[in-house]
Amino acid sequence: MTGLTLAVARHVAAAKSEAIPAAARHAGERSLLDAVGVMLGATALGEDCGAFADLAQLAPGPCTVLGRTYRSQPLQAALANGALAHALDYEDALDGAPVHPNAAVVPVAMALAEADRTISGADLVAAVAIGCDLVCRLGLALQRNPDEFGWYPPPILSTFGAAATASRLLKLDETATAHALALALAQATFSSEFKTDPQSSLRAVRDGFAAHAGLLAAMLAQRGVRGHMTALEGKAGFFSLFARGAWDSDAITSKLGVKFHGEDVSYKPWPSCRGTHAFIEAALHLRPSIKNLADIAAIEASGPSLLTMLVEPVAQKLTPATAIDAKFSLPFCIGAALATGCIAMPTFFEAGRHDLQSLALAKLVHFKANPETGMKDAASGDLVIHLKNGRALRHSVAQAHGSPASPLSDKDLIAKFMDCAAYAKPAMPSANTAALASNLLSIWSRPGAAEAFALLSA
Repeated sequence: MTGLTLAVARHVAAAKSEAIPAAARHAGERSLLDAVGVMLGATALGEDCGAFADLAQLAPGPCTVLGRTYRSQPLQAALANGALAHALDYEDALDGAPVHPNAAVVPVAMALAEADRTISGADLVAAVAIGCDLVCRLGLALQRNPDEFGWYPPPILSTFGAAATASRLLKLDETATAHALALALAQATFSSEFKTDPQSSLRAVRDGFAAHAGLLAAMLAQRGVRGHMTALEGKAGFFSLFARGAWDSDAITSKLGVKFHGEDVSYKPWPSCRGTHAFIEAALHLRPSIKNLADIAAIEASGPSLLTMLVEPVAQKLTPATAIDAKFSLPFCIGAALATGCIAMPTFFEAGRHDLQSLALAKLVHFKANPETGMKDAASGDLVIHLKNGRALRHSVAQAHGSPASPLSDKDLIAKFMDCAAYAKPAMPSANTAALASNLLSIWSRPGAAEAFALLSA
C-alpha cells in the first residue's frame, strides 16, 4: 500500500489528544500503572537487568533509573528501564498478536516526560495510546509469524511503538516521524536463536533494546537525520523483510485515529507467558476436584501450534534453569499450579523452580497442537487430567482471565501493583506505593506528567 508509512506518521504527529476516546485514555493509564509496577518488581527479581542500570550511571541526567538512586539521560534511562519491562513476563499483552504493546512504549514515555517538564499528563497518555496502538496494529497485520523465519517479533514490533511514542512527545512533524520509523527499522532486530540456550537472559531484557532503539530513532530524526518514507510497506520494508510480504494493510489503516487497540490489551493475573495462562486457569479450576495429586496419571494440554515454543526443547522445559525460562514452560506452569494452587512471583524463584512436586507433575504434561487454531487463539487452551482410576477431568478456556472478556478491575491492577512494588529495590514505603498508584491512574488530568513519577525517588 503506497504511502502507508506517511499515513501512519501523519496520524502520530497530528492526532488530537482530546479526541482520544475516554476508554483509550483510561487504558493508557492502566497500562502505565501496570508497567511501572512490573518494572519495580524487576529491580530486585529481573535477571541481568542490573548491567543496563549500571551503564545508565555513565550518563547523568534528569530521568529516573528504577532501582537506583542516580538519574540518567533519556536514552540510557529508556534502555535500563526497558530491560526491566519484560523481565518478570508480567506486563500487558494483546491476545491474538505476538506483541507486548507497552513494554518499550512506557519506558520511553516516562524518560521523555522527566526530561521535559512541559509534557502534561494528557500528552503522555496520548503518546502511550498512540504508540501502543501502532504496535498492536503491526502485530494484527501480520499474516505470517516472523518467528517462522528466525525473528522474534515482540521486541521488533515494540521498536516502532517506542519510535512513535517518542516522535509524538518530541513534537516531530509527519515527515520527521516517517524518518523516525525508518530509523527504527534500521535497528529493529531480534533473533530467535536465544531459545536454544537455556542460560540466556535475552528473553528477559529484550525490551531495553526496543525502547533504546525507538527513542534513538526519534531523537536522530529530530536532528535532521533522514531515513526513507516507506519503512512499513516498502519493497524491503518491515512487512517484506519480516513476514515475507504476507500482511493485511487494513489492519493498519482501519479506524486509525478512531479505534485504539490499547482498549483491547490483556493484563496478566499471573507472572508468566500469556500462552500459559489458559492452562494455569484450567489447572486451578480442576485442582479442587483432585483428592490426591498422586492419583494423576497423565496431563494432556491442547492449543494452537505456536505454543509449541512453550514445550520445546523438552528437557529444558521440564527443568527450567532460569526464572524467565520457567515462565515460558507450559509443563512447569501447569505442574506448579496443580502442586501449589497458586502461581505468583515466588513460583519462579530458585526454591519454586526446584519444587519436587511441581517438577514431577510437569513430567506428566503432554502438549497436542490443535491444527484448527492459530495466533488469534493464543490465550485459549484445553486441559484434560487423566486419573489412575480411569476418570478424566476436562476444562476449556476460550479466553484467559485478564482479557477484556474477563478483565482485571482497577482494584485488581492496584493490588498487582502493590504486590510487585513490594519487591522493589530499594524498598518503597507502602504509603508511597499506594499514592504512586493513585497518581498513575489519574495522570491524564495532571498539568505535569513528571509529577506523577516523583514518588519513585522519594
